[in-house]
Amino acid sequence: MSLDSNDVDDFEWSDDEDNFLDMKFDSTGNTASSISGNVSMDAGPSRPKMVTHFIGMGFSEELVRKAIENTGGEDENAIMETILTYSAIEKSSPSPECAPNDPCDSENDSLFADFDYSDMENFDELKVDEYSTEDSKLPALMEMGFNTDDINAAIGRCDSITAAQAAKDYDDHLDEVEFRSKSHHRPFENECRGKKRLHEINENNQFTNNKKRQYEGTSFVIPNPMIGFSLPFDKRIPHNRKLPEAAIGPPYFYYENVALTPKGVWETISRFLYDIFPEFVDSRYFCAANRKRGYIHNLPIENRFPILPLQKLHVHDVLPFTKEWWPSWDTRTHLNCLQTAIASSRLTERIRQLVSEHNGRPPPIHVQKFVLEQLRKWNLVWVGLNRVSPLDPEHYEEILGFPRNHTKGGGCSRTESYKSLGNSFQVDTVAYHLSVLKEMYPNGINVLSLFTGIGGGEVALHKLGIHMRTVVSVEISEKNRNILRCWWEQTGQTGTLIDIPDVQQVTSNFLEQKIHEYGGFDLVIGGSPCNNLAGSNRVSRDGLQGEQSSLFYDYFRILENVRNIMKGDL
Repeated sequence: MSLDSNDVDDFEWSDDEDNFLDMKFDSTGNTASSISGNVSMDAGPSRPKMVTHFIGMGFSEELVRKAIENTGGEDENAIMETILTYSAIEKSSPSPECAPNDPCDSENDSLFADFDYSDMENFDELKVDEYSTEDSKLPALMEMGFNTDDINAAIGRCDSITAAQAAKDYDDHLDEVEFRSKSHHRPFENECRGKKRLHEINENNQFTNNKKRQYEGTSFVIPNPMIGFSLPFDKRIPHNRKLPEAAIGPPYFYYENVALTPKGVWETISRFLYDIFPEFVDSRYFCAANRKRGYIHNLPIENRFPILPLQKLHVHDVLPFTKEWWPSWDTRTHLNCLQTAIASSRLTERIRQLVSEHNGRPPPIHVQKFVLEQLRKWNLVWVGLNRVSPLDPEHYEEILGFPRNHTKGGGCSRTESYKSLGNSFQVDTVAYHLSVLKEMYPNGINVLSLFTGIGGGEVALHKLGIHMRTVVSVEISEKNRNILRCWWEQTGQTGTLIDIPDVQQVTSNFLEQKIHEYGGFDLVIGGSPCNNLAGSNRVSRDGLQGEQSSLFYDYFRILENVRNIMKGDL
């Protein structure tokens, strides 16, 4: 289970994490930095430039200098976090609206165990100067009711203050999911007058830019637990939903994105996709890992069925070799969200040293807290005496519902496999939602797969026994396209697979040609890359305006074109 050193070295660590690993715990649980001595505020040639950099972002010089002094002044990430903390503390006051049971509260570690570190990219790949002025000010902090303790706990224990606050416990009744908009709700049909006109404007990316601005400032309550409209073998009364008339299929569509997003993102997605409420599901009910996602679709929700046999839900059942070494003070039963990056060998060695110092006895609470936080953050498992290791790609594949060695088909390195798997569907979850298509299309379906990744949707349909007559797959990564092609051939698919590398090639003329050639699309499935939305992305969390997440607007453009062409409106 140990990783090849070359693969581990591909993952670099941020300065924050390097400094933290250099810290030593004293007998009281406090930390003492391995770097001794006081650092002068004016020491070093980069200081004036750094002060100017942060002042230029709108912070006061006093605040900037205070943050630089307290952090040592070498790490821009640490300085930025400290500035944000001071700024929020200065403005914050206790709010009676703050929801209880914050999962990042130091007194509530059991809730923190389920926190979703969603799709975290390497921190070194993110640059501090990519902060927008709006994000650096974090105006949502005060609106969401943070007090001083919330802010300190969130920065100390989570990668994203906003995501941590969004993960607070809310009323767990699904019917209490609601939209709250500062503007009056207007039906989708009234906002999009003239489908021909809508189509033409979308081609020029003008309509989408206007609509992006229209829905800023909304807030959304996400249910907890995230159990969707139903679960396999659920004995609850089925959820009753009525789709807006404009959303009724066919064609059917299915769109996935991370559940915990910046404020207003899900409202915007819903408004574009015909005002359909999202179905929020944590994949912990389908596999041994948390994976909090939202799905907007127009599929029926009655008569769903799961892939059999059901996956094992306990980490020890999926990884039985870990049970022998698993200490009693590590109470995890599920892994956290499977990420696109893994921990370095330096961290795993640091954990071994910390635990080994106590000769088989449980380490002190402050050591346990540090170790458990790293285990949860990086999904480390116990593989030997006091030894932890990241999961292998093969274990990612098993938990996510893919065949073993699925990502090896594209010639991926281990690093590339982790990234591709971390951005993929959880197959069992998606298959449960898509299962209603089997009875509806006994002779097979035509699929338009947008941002296909490694083919999670296609694997789900195959496992359900739904024949894919045609799949038009749009995926920018050549490695991912190769993975899907290898799986397609290896599983003996008899349908037609068409690869499209660039979403901009999917024009109205292209769609019209394919629809006439294959008789239309029965399912339009996709999910745009979520790095700009993920809670753990502290730097470039730009919501739907981020470079990758803005691909959602391409999903909407293409879906609307397909619907219009098939209805004969174009």
